[in-house]
Amino acid sequence: MPTPRRAARAVPTPAPELSPSALRVLRQFRIVVNSVKSHFRSVETRAGVSGAQLWALSVIGDSPGIGVSRLARTMDIHQSTASNLLRPLLAQGLVLSDRTEADKRAVHLSLSPAGARILKKAPGPFAGVLPKALTELDERTLARLDRDLGQLIERLGADDKGGKVPLWQSTR
Repeated sequence: MPTPRRAARAVPTPAPELSPSALRVLRQFRIVVNSVKSHFRSVETRAGVSGAQLWALSVIGDSPGIGVSRLARTMDIHQSTASNLLRPLLAQGLVLSDRTEADKRAVHLSLSPAGARILKKAPGPFAGVLPKALTELDERTLARLDRDLGQLIERLGADDKGGKVPLWQSTR
């Protein structure tokens, strides 16, 4: 009777040593991500809602009567994500929802007085520090970033669908 073979153990490959320029870029990514996370924490502490919820409140405050589809487009998120984001805001009475007589399917959103108070005490920028910083860059810089990040994303073998997943949401 032959002796059973043991499965070969995978030998982990050592992490490649990063060049000084790769280390600098890695640190810059950490600064960007940690800056975003820090802003989200600050929003939650001061306003009592998440950064995403604050952004939704600000969009609704700027566009009373907005529908869920337009809210999703404005925030560049999927409509189901916008609906999930709205659920606690509606439950807490920060957002009001109204259906018109003409079309009972269409929902029109507006801020409640409590939602307006949240916006007044919350730290800005409401859309987040990264979108604000991107709006402050010139078109040439944005084009270069777009091209260079595209190369990085290609090397990562990342799925394009990740571009529609907000930073606050898990990809699982």
